Amino acid sequence: MNLVIRKAKKEDNPYLAKVIREVIEEFDAPRTGTVYSDTSTDYLYELFKEENSVLWVAEIGGVAVGCCGIFPTEGLEKEYCELVKFYISNTVRGKGVGKELMLKSINSAKELKYKYIYLESLPHFSKAIEMYEKSGFTIVKEQLGNSGHSSCNVWMLKELK
Repeated sequence: MNLVIRKAKKEDNPYLAKVIREVIEEFDAPRTGTVYSDTSTDYLYELFKEENSVLWVAEIGGVAVGCCGIFPTEGLEKEYCELVKFYISNTVRGKGVGKELMLKSINSAKELKYKYIYLESLPHFSKAIEMYEKSGFTIVKEQLGNSGHSSCNVWMLKELK
């Protein structure tokens, strides 16, 4: 497996949108109130032109197979960012691709001088939640910021050191 982790390019947009929507369908997660129905899902390259954000893409054999990023979600305090768009194709899941993407994103958050990383998820993604916990994220009792993802009901936070 020749894994390359790189920043998103405009031509990744349709491939990443497909991966994200396929994962949500695979786990029978809600289509509304999640990234599935966000119009920005089809324009991730453009979305991540936002200052203090980055979207990392996992590529194997020239094909985008996953992504994960850091974003200054509206409504979060200045020292907080959100871990977003973390989706991995089932063709490469369980091979360390997700871990590499997440570590790259956490390091980016530190480089961007954030002090906390927040994320939102769903019980459908229990394996991902386990990985978050192993990486130092803890459950918080309420949603932070204004992601617009009203169906997400698992909220987690990690303090960067």
